[in-house]
Amino acid sequence: MRFEFELPTKIYFGAGILDEALKKEEKRIKGNVLLVSTKSMEEVGILERVKKSISELKYADNVYVFTDVTSNPKVEEVNKGIEYAVENKTDIVVGLGGGSAIDAAKAIAAGAGANEKIDKYFFEGKVPGENTLPIIAVPTTAGTGSELSKSGILSCTEKKIKTGVRGSMLYPKAAIVDPELTYTVPRNITMETGFDVLAHAIESYVSKASNYITQALSLQAVQMASESMRSLSENLSDINAREKICYASMIMGINLGNASTVLPHRMQYPIGALTDTGHGRGLMALYPAWIKNTYAFSAKKFDRICEIISGKECSCIDDALETFESFMKATCGTVYLEDFGLEYEDADKMAEMVTGNISLDPAGDKENILVSIYRDAFKNH
Repeated sequence: MRFEFELPTKIYFGAGILDEALKKEEKRIKGNVLLVSTKSMEEVGILERVKKSISELKYADNVYVFTDVTSNPKVEEVNKGIEYAVENKTDIVVGLGGGSAIDAAKAIAAGAGANEKIDKYFFEGKVPGENTLPIIAVPTTAGTGSELSKSGILSCTEKKIKTGVRGSMLYPKAAIVDPELTYTVPRNITMETGFDVLAHAIESYVSKASNYITQALSLQAVQMASESMRSLSENLSDINAREKICYASMIMGINLGNASTVLPHRMQYPIGALTDTGHGRGLMALYPAWIKNTYAFSAKKFDRICEIISGKECSCIDDALETFESFMKATCGTVYLEDFGLEYEDADKMAEMVTGNISLDPAGDKENILVSIYRDAFKNH
């Protein structure tokens, strides 16, 4: 086996570590700081707290705030943020929030550093250059792992496109992962983002680009994420579970840049583009159908995953499907594509919208695999 492994981000992890970590990063947080977040962070008071902490740092001159970011960040929102960053001569960008806020912060940093719109990066695949502004990521949900990845996922409502802006310059310089910031996340978001963590772990494990390091991280994350989701589904105040799933989310950010995800993530993007719905929820709808169509191509790995999740021996596709059906019923619930307002006939259209490398999936080369999974993800097919 031959592989490369990249992790250029400084990690600060621990409950209550936020202010201490910002202080340690104060030589980097200098000049004009753009804090990219969402209005929900304003409402719960986290945004003002972080703004105050940054403004008190020795080298920070001004702290500007941009909160016009939605749950699926749009190209037009990012371009507005780029314009605001350039207008205020931004020196560094801090992304505060869930994956949407951090992904938007990355894209704004790329566009503002180059003093151009994000369009060429999003529509034409231009790679962010060395003029990208430095980024610090402060996640407030356990889900995307964006704090340690090199991509920012955006959407274009007009053209019904959801895809990523990608490149090594989008790796944050520092990631501050403070589980305390996730304590107030409601149950539905906790479960949806938690499922995204689990999906990252499973997909980076079966990916053809996986290696010994990423596989070990994947299995650890499968265990921690599944256990934490079960605990939090019963008790949202379980601090230990919050910490574990934050850790699992973080290390899966490492895997995103080194092993990638496979078909479910590629296939969720058309769902999100067409319906403007949550990423984790789309993955939940696809997973049983994906396992049904992919199990035979990586049976040993799926068996290992299901044994960790269920605590029971798994040796066939029926065992695997039963494991996921039981787990989802106990935690995040069961979702089908018709729940998004989609129709069975949309399967072919969505398959045509899938972009990116699907060959890393164990079943990526199977004929009509995309249409088959989409169709099987409808309850009444």
